Amino acid sequence: MLAYLAVAALMALALGAAYVRLAPSDPALWHVAPVAEGTMGEVARKMGSASLRLDLTTGDPGEVLQRLDTIALASPRTTRLAGSVEDERITWVTRTPLWGFPDYTTAEARADGVYIHARQRFGTDDWGVNAARLQDWLSRL
Repeated sequence: MLAYLAVAALMALALGAAYVRLAPSDPALWHVAPVAEGTMGEVARKMGSASLRLDLTTGDPGEVLQRLDTIALASPRTTRLAGSVEDERITWVTRTPLWGFPDYTTAEARADGVYIHARQRFGTDDWGVNAARLQDWLSRL
């Protein structure tokens, strides 16, 4: 009986892992205008998400978005889900190394700056991963 329970638990774990890795990412749900809270230029962290506003009164938001796209695509396990520099909005998916949990980061170029919002799909707390990613990308801008 214990062997059956162990097999059932392993199968449930495998199915859960497969769902996390294979569940489709619908751009209609994730490629949305980013929200940004907190002080300009500072990463604001909430449970499961992080946001950032870059004030670009002297710079070109499109150019910053292009540099950000290059940085994001050079990051491990990160791909573009939707958007482009020409669309002035891009959403990337970054997956965790072991389980492949998806985190979505959306950046949008606006007249007053670039707004970036990173959030997780599963769970309630990301343990600061999204904020750390935004800090890393910001340091490379």
